[in-house]
Amino acid sequence: MVDRVTLRADAIAGLTGGLVLVPQGVAFATIAGMPPEYGLYAAMLPAVVAALWGSSWHLVSGPTTAISIVVFATMSPLAEPGSPEFVGLVLTLTFLVGVFQLALGALRLGTLVNFVSHTVVVGFTAGAAVLIAASQVKNFFGIEIARGSSVWEVLRGLGRQLADINPYVTVVALVTVVASVGIRKWRPRAPHMIAALVIGGLIAALLNLIFGAENTGIRSIGALRVGLPPLSSPDFSMGTIEKLVPIAIAVALLALTEAVSIARAVALKSGQRIHGNQEFIGQGLSNLAGAFFSGYASSGSFNRSGLNYEAGARTPLAAVFSAVFLLLIVLFLAPLAEYLPIPAMAGVLFVVAWGLIDFHHMAEIVRVSREETGVLVATLIATLTLELEFAIYIGVLLSLLLFLNRTAKPGIEDCKPLKGQWPPGFGNDTGLPDCPQLKIVRINGPIFFGAANYIAAELQRIDERNPMQRHLLVVGSGINFVDLEGAQLLAQEARRRRALGGALYIFYMKDEPMEMMRRCGAYGIIGAENFFRLGEDVIGKLFPRLDAGICSSCKVRIFKPCKVDTTVESEALGAPVAQPVTIVRRPAESDAPAALKD
Repeated sequence: MVDRVTLRADAIAGLTGGLVLVPQGVAFATIAGMPPEYGLYAAMLPAVVAALWGSSWHLVSGPTTAISIVVFATMSPLAEPGSPEFVGLVLTLTFLVGVFQLALGALRLGTLVNFVSHTVVVGFTAGAAVLIAASQVKNFFGIEIARGSSVWEVLRGLGRQLADINPYVTVVALVTVVASVGIRKWRPRAPHMIAALVIGGLIAALLNLIFGAENTGIRSIGALRVGLPPLSSPDFSMGTIEKLVPIAIAVALLALTEAVSIARAVALKSGQRIHGNQEFIGQGLSNLAGAFFSGYASSGSFNRSGLNYEAGARTPLAAVFSAVFLLLIVLFLAPLAEYLPIPAMAGVLFVVAWGLIDFHHMAEIVRVSREETGVLVATLIATLTLELEFAIYIGVLLSLLLFLNRTAKPGIEDCKPLKGQWPPGFGNDTGLPDCPQLKIVRINGPIFFGAANYIAAELQRIDERNPMQRHLLVVGSGINFVDLEGAQLLAQEARRRRALGGALYIFYMKDEPMEMMRRCGAYGIIGAENFFRLGEDVIGKLFPRLDAGICSSCKVRIFKPCKVDTTVESEALGAPVAQPVTIVRRPAESDAPAALKD
């Protein structure tokens, strides 16, 4: 795919991405509790590896907000953020994340990310946004709040120290927020975060000049010591690995979900097909590289990937160019970071946090589904109150429980023959009454161990409500899967109905569940004569098996073989018949629809 035209387009997109990465890398490292330069390192070699070994043409990997907040929240109880011990733990976590991701890709388990539903991601991201904002309250207002405080403790601390808010610090942070929001609104293509940081820095310098730095209390992040990513070594001691494995699994799943979701979202625009397993391998190798080259856990970035596509990137080389330009930029501009005020960085992080909350999808979830709303709220609350890795587990567990609950109660709907349709079809909106002897239902869902008890109870209620309905016809077009317990359930239902003097019949069962029925012997127990294929006149074949005495006094005529006297309208389907009737039997072997006779 690479030629002179694509190289030029990728270089331009890479330069744009490299400029954006400078403030983002520093901001993300600050969120993660890492020294600022580590955010830039995480956007260099890991981004190159992910681009060359992944499957997406436009995905740009590196530090992200969600992963950074998870790293900070899970590692800060174990060591002081920014300390060598903290950095060593994060490097080990990054290594383990890479190992798990690479293993999942090698085992072709790319579908695992499908179990992390969009609702869980929305709830988790909203909670992470609140945590980001809470972690920057002290830098935004210039007050003292203990490290690692919960959201509620931060709010209480802010309330108690309202009189102690530093006005100079707060002005710098507010100006940065307003500048970022205004530039993004009026100049969407402009690098609003860079411009906002510059404006915030100028305001801070002006305040320090007028009132004196010792009076304003405005601190800067200090000069960045950035060059080529230095070699690093994770801590491979067994005690450290045992502590970090549960966290690494959660981070790996979150990072993979983030990367694959973003890659698919961009691929919808570019027309590309994403290979989930290959993306797993690319992300795994990326984090392994980061662990040994001073990066920390990374994933795909929605902002940078979208910008990469909009800037005209054509191949994964755009991400490579982005990392190269980032290195060149920081080599020459790193000293300027000494003038970057911490309140301005806090203001940018407030803007980032607000942008993470997907109000549109949250409102849609609340409007559409009560169950999904429960998952959303539970994930959000768990994110704010528990360890972040457990918040992801809780969200995934609730989503799976809701799915299992739905599949454990498949729809069982009443059906009647559709008038005038051949081959015979069945629907639930015909308006016809029930046949006194034959009940017809359609099962919409798999018949498996989790649904067996529910289906058995529902089928038994049919003859409990109407003891004359000893015959049951199951329309199997909605049954995609039958396991051993499900097949045994159908066999047992056939025995039960046979003992009642009726039978179980199955119409139009698909090949895969039918194969299971044959293998386990349920097909023989039910009886080959009680299975009907699509296109067969199933009602015509079942009618002779019904009780002729009941049919003779029946006033409900919903089947064509229900022959009536010549004085009765020939196709009085569903109409009560008051006149005497004569039941005319057809041979059971006939497949053709019955012709009405005198």
